[in-house]
Amino acid sequence: MMRLALAMVLALAAGLPARADVDVEEVTSPGGVTAWLVEDHTIPFTALEIRFRGGTALDRPGKGGAVNLMTGLLEEGAGEMDAQAFALAREELAASYGFEANDDSISISARFLTENRDAAVDLLRSALVEPRFDQDAVDRVRDQVLSIIASDLNDPGSIATRAFMGRAFPDHPYSAPNDGTIETVTELTREDVAAAHADTLVRDRVYVGAVGDITPEALGGLLDDLLGDLPQSGADLPKEAAYSADPGTEVVEFDTPQSIILFGHEGIERDDPDFITAYILNEIIGGGGFNSRMMEEVRVKRGLTYGVGTWLQPMESATLVMGQAASANASAAETVEVISDEWARAAEGVTQDELDAAKTYLTGAYPLRFDGNARIAGILVGMQMDDLGIDYIESRNDQIEAVTLDDIARVAERLYRPEDLSFTVVGRPEGLDATN
Repeated sequence: MMRLALAMVLALAAGLPARADVDVEEVTSPGGVTAWLVEDHTIPFTALEIRFRGGTALDRPGKGGAVNLMTGLLEEGAGEMDAQAFALAREELAASYGFEANDDSISISARFLTENRDAAVDLLRSALVEPRFDQDAVDRVRDQVLSIIASDLNDPGSIATRAFMGRAFPDHPYSAPNDGTIETVTELTREDVAAAHADTLVRDRVYVGAVGDITPEALGGLLDDLLGDLPQSGADLPKEAAYSADPGTEVVEFDTPQSIILFGHEGIERDDPDFITAYILNEIIGGGGFNSRMMEEVRVKRGLTYGVGTWLQPMESATLVMGQAASANASAAETVEVISDEWARAAEGVTQDELDAAKTYLTGAYPLRFDGNARIAGILVGMQMDDLGIDYIESRNDQIEAVTLDDIARVAERLYRPEDLSFTVVGRPEGLDATN
């Protein structure tokens, strides 16, 4: 019955109209934990997004995959409850928890009904502060991770990512897969998992977004109850990653009917004054689906691929501007050539019509992101981590509208560097020779 109640509440929340007129308030708990809050008392439901800066890049030397394994174990028993008892308690509260680790952060998502708020938060607190890491749970989740790793070893997209990142950042944790390797994960011990917990889940780099049926006063107490017993600090964040991929083409032989093509080079920092301009540029060049130049030239005109896309990838310790396509082995060489030509054309800028169309789409689509409490909570956390300011939601579209064609021309020349473009191609591409 409780699970049905939560499902009905979530369905109602999903049906609420999209909005961008979001009133964000900063809340600081008595214990000094800061969160951004959007109050919404229309339904008795709250979403929390908690993010710890650091992520799998904090794996200790030789312990690849420890942070990921630890994250997967957080709801596999806590305090006096083993994994089964924890799952039963969560079900009885109709609460939803999600745990995820990536290169630069660990994310915890929580959703709960107002009537169960205190108990749901207490249960989540036990997972964060008192995880058991029972050996049987470690072994079970390890087997799940090993299965994922084995699958990725035969996935062309995963192979391409590992190869590109290995060339781009060979002396940095970014070169290692988040899940670890079969060798490292097999050797991880319960003590390694506990060390990863101590290194990462700490108060001095936690960010919180809260949206829903909760007041600032109630949220302040919740933050201290939930996070107050975590250690203040943990492992040092990784050093800056020096990009070192040579331009040209790397071919990774793999028996598959089509080649995966990953390409890019250094990008732009999220806090760079030119980031918004670069964001608009990417929308025009390859980020805008069927409206992008890449899609027009590679798919529509030539039929070389079902899809091609590009994106900006600002990370904690490095930046990239990237793209990916898939093409039949027989047409992979031509696909690489067309992408290279479009990258060079991108460096020359865009037309006023292209800029106007991108602005119209980006400003008009922005309110659609705010389509539920959980998504808004995630946006609030991202804004904090990127240091965008609490008024960013209000100012974002104005920033886009302020970009001129001269701005675009200047940033295009800076962002797109065809002489540095690096490709990793996984498959059996015909007529495509490796150059690095």
